[in-house]
Amino acid sequence: MMLFNVRMASADRLRRITEAVREAGRVGVAELAELTGASEMTIRRDLETLAAQGVLERYRGGARSLLLRGEEPPFALRAQEGQEVKRRIAAEVAGLLADGESVVLDSGTTCLEVARALAHRRLTVMPLSLHGANALTGSPHLTLLVPGGRPRPGELALTGPLTTASLAALRFDTAVIGCCGLTAAHGLTAYDLDDATVKRAAIEASRRVVAVAEAAKFSRTALAFVAPVSALHTVVTDAAAPDDETEALAAAGVTVRKV
Repeated sequence: MMLFNVRMASADRLRRITEAVREAGRVGVAELAELTGASEMTIRRDLETLAAQGVLERYRGGARSLLLRGEEPPFALRAQEGQEVKRRIAAEVAGLLADGESVVLDSGTTCLEVARALAHRRLTVMPLSLHGANALTGSPHLTLLVPGGRPRPGELALTGPLTTASLAALRFDTAVIGCCGLTAAHGLTAYDLDDATVKRAAIEASRRVVAVAEAAKFSRTALAFVAPVSALHTVVTDAAAPDDETEALAAAGVTVRKV
């Protein structure tokens, strides 16, 4: 339990450092230590970790951001955040799927948890990332379909004409779609234009669409529009999701499940 708490504290601190540096452009070690309550030695180690992930660039006494405000943080950093929430969302999604269904599973860290939750199910699954495909490789009862495409660095999300052609050739019972932003007014959005194209193709190829979104996604609208909320059948989120947004989704005919 102690080790788990330390890991969670470290992930939260990395997130706060990333946000502070991205907002200010550049921040000193002493300022970050005061912000987080950590020692300057710990902050220096954190900055080395974030520099290795491509989030920021070190300089003597501080760091400058390599992320624009409208860019998505790297996969490796996001994968450390909110793991317990993502697992609860994944378990809820798994419960919505009946044995024998065909499922297209989006990329992203929450969908990776969904892949792990489906590893022992009797389903046909096409994951849209190499992370998801790796999580499902060797599953004893699952039929794994792997689309073509070009993997995005770090994300390993499959994009491009080979991916969209794979989706166009098939029809799925359910699409499980991740997002970078989700609001009733602006719909489901993504940071990456190519990723948005693949999400649209997955939605179009599916009879039912289940979107997964942690509470923080409801405060964001990313650059690329994917689909209006009318294209979604169900949204699975966590208990911290804002009531005004979830009520607006429900009013638009979307089933909202909070876990």
